[in-house]
Order: sequence, then structure tokens, then C-alpha cells
Amino acid sequence: MAPLSRADDIDVRPIAEGEFADWLRAVNTGFLRVPALTEEEIEGRRGQFVPGRYLGAFDGGRCVATFRSFDQGLTVVGGASVRADAISAVTVTATHRRRGLLSRMMARDLAAAKDRGDVVATLIAAEYPIYGRYGFGPATWTCEWTIDVPRAGLDARWAGPAGGGRIDLVDGEEVRGLGPELHERLRGSRPGVITRDETWWKVSTGALPLDPSWKPPFFAVYRSPSGEVEGMAAYEVDDTWGDAKQPLNTATVRWLFGVTPAAERALWEYLCSIDWVVKVKSGWRAPDDLLPHLLPDPRAAGITSLADWLWVRILDVVRALEARTYEGRGTLVLGIAGVDGLTGGRYRLEASPEGASCTPTTESAELELGVGELGALWLGDESAVRLAELGRVREERAGAARKADALLRTSRRPWCPDMF
Repeated sequence: MAPLSRADDIDVRPIAEGEFADWLRAVNTGFLRVPALTEEEIEGRRGQFVPGRYLGAFDGGRCVATFRSFDQGLTVVGGASVRADAISAVTVTATHRRRGLLSRMMARDLAAAKDRGDVVATLIAAEYPIYGRYGFGPATWTCEWTIDVPRAGLDARWAGPAGGGRIDLVDGEEVRGLGPELHERLRGSRPGVITRDETWWKVSTGALPLDPSWKPPFFAVYRSPSGEVEGMAAYEVDDTWGDAKQPLNTATVRWLFGVTPAAERALWEYLCSIDWVVKVKSGWRAPDDLLPHLLPDPRAAGITSLADWLWVRILDVVRALEARTYEGRGTLVLGIAGVDGLTGGRYRLEASPEGASCTPTTESAELELGVGELGALWLGDESAVRLAELGRVREERAGAARKADALLRTSRRPWCPDMF
């Protein structure tokens, strides 16, 4: 029997285009999906291949670990967009665990991202404990509701949005025409929202079929009384009937967004008014979403999932803290414990509604924290006071955590509506 390969004998490197199919099979294996892929699936995904951004670990020529990154724009507090290194398709085959393969791939990718000038790295963590050791922190959370439509208290005679406006059902081609510009408007108003490129819109509307199980959804568009598109949604409906021939259908939202509260209200009321639908599943929403309180009886929307979502790893402290806006005014000296030599040191943040500056300093830190904790605080969702009580940040000057909250926290929670 051949001995196990030593970690040093496993080659971690960017894959060649000719290895793409084997890499995809390793991704499926790592995520416990059927490893086999059709030629159509392979060719459909080949258009996403970017040399140098797909990493693999190879043992005797077989791909046993995978890692992918791609360019992403991430909206920060105030509406600016920063360059992000989005990480996805991270797997290690079960036969090759505990050999440092993920650490080697992560170190290689983050160093390259830092050299490119990316401000942060982002990912959606499949498991909570994995990524904190690489300097990532949970920067947004997601919540899913299931609406019991008969209990919601909505007018059963609903025939259109209050105050004018209209809902139209459209096809995928219209969504590809209307969606990108509308989504950019959303991006400018909500921290945590990430870019949706042309491929995203094609995949989500069926123009680029990467998943053989994909089924076309319904697409709804909300237009204001002036005719301006202000919201849209994609949803599917199952086919469920009770024993007494009673329709018990569930509408499941794939994605829904509006750039005005009126648009959000109109889309949710529309979904709850569809004949035969008795439940609506909301899809991924921010924990402070308007949804439950758009219903006459908010208790009709029960929480079915609440979890961490977008994780952020700060790569450039100065650019990250200067990119966002601040509602308060003050100065704070942060001592940041770095990871892998990429980020760390002491920084003086001077913030006000007019702008902010962040500079390296030799001053004594008022608040000591890890780069992962900075990532959790950066988009305004987490509380430094809470982290101090958990022992994850340390006050070197009394009241520093409260000062940090006054500067960093936001009135609305950040929201990342997408999986990647």
C-alpha cells in the first residue's frame, strides 16, 4: 500500500485551462455533489475561467483541493464601492484534510489580492469556524421569513399597489435589460451589496444554463406612478394541494429588491395576493428588513433562518476606513493584530460627516482588536461594546469601544443579497 503523500509533496498552484474539467469535478466532490459533469456544464462554466485566479492542490496529478477568486465591487457605508477579492469554490477532498492545503491556497490568493490593490477579500462561509484564522470576520447577516398569507391580514381584494404604480410580469430578456441599472441604484444606497456582472444576469435568467436542474422563475417588475422601474423580483411556485382539493401553494423568492419602500411594499403585497399561494418564502433578507412590518400582522412572517452571511477580510486598513462615511465626529486610535503579515499595526482614524483620514501612528492604541473583528465592524453591523464583552476586543482606554460604536455603527444594517 502506498504511503500517504506528505503535505510538501502536494503541489498547490494555479490550474491550467486544460485542467479545468478535473478541477470542477473536485469542486463537486468537495461539496458532496455528483462528481460527474456533462460536457455542456463544463463548457458553460469555462467562460468564467481566468488564468491565475483558479487554484488547485494536486497529489500525483489528481486535484484534491480547489479555490477560486474573482473581481468584485462591494458597497461600503455611504455608497462608495471598493475593490474586493471574492473567494468561492473552496474545497478540500475528505482524503486530504488536515494537511494545510487551504492555508496554502488562501495565503497565495490573499497575497496576490494585496499586490493587485484590492481593499478587502470577501466570501460566504459554509462553516463558521473556518475563516476567522485567516482574518475574516462576519460583516453581514441574513434572515429568511416564511409568510403565512391567510394570517397576514392583507386585503384579499388587492388589485394593485396603493397610490398608483403597477406590477408587470416580464421575461428574462426584459430583466437583463432593466435589471443591471436598477441594481446599481440599489448598490449606491445599501452597504454590503455586491456587484452583479453580465454572467450573473445571464445565469439568473436562463440565458446561460450552468445548472441542468435550473427552472425558469416568474419575473415581476414594479413601476412607479411615473412609469419608472423601482423594483423587481424572481420567484417560483410549487404545486401543492390538500386532500379536499384545496390549493396550498408556496411561492419562494429567488431574489427581490426595490430602490424605494413603495417598491418593496408593492412586490411583497403582490406575492401575497397570488391566487392559490398560502405561503411566501422570502429568500435572503437583511435582519432589519421592512418585510414583517409591511404586513398588518407582522407575526404572520416567521423567521425560518438567521445566520452570518458575508465575511470580510480587510487587506488595506487605510483605504477601507477612508472609503466609508461616518455620521459622527471623533478620533480613535486602533491597534490591529494582523494575520500572515498582510495587515496590522496602529492607525489613527479621524472621522466626521465631511470625510475621514486614517494614518499609521506610533500613538498608544485606545482599542486593540484583530483584523477579523475590524472586518465585522467595518460595514456598521457589529458592536465594539458587544465584542469587548465577549473578550474579542480590548479597551486600552475606558470608553473606547463606545466611541468606536458611535463612529462605525449605522442606522440600517448592511445587506448582501447574493450567494457566490
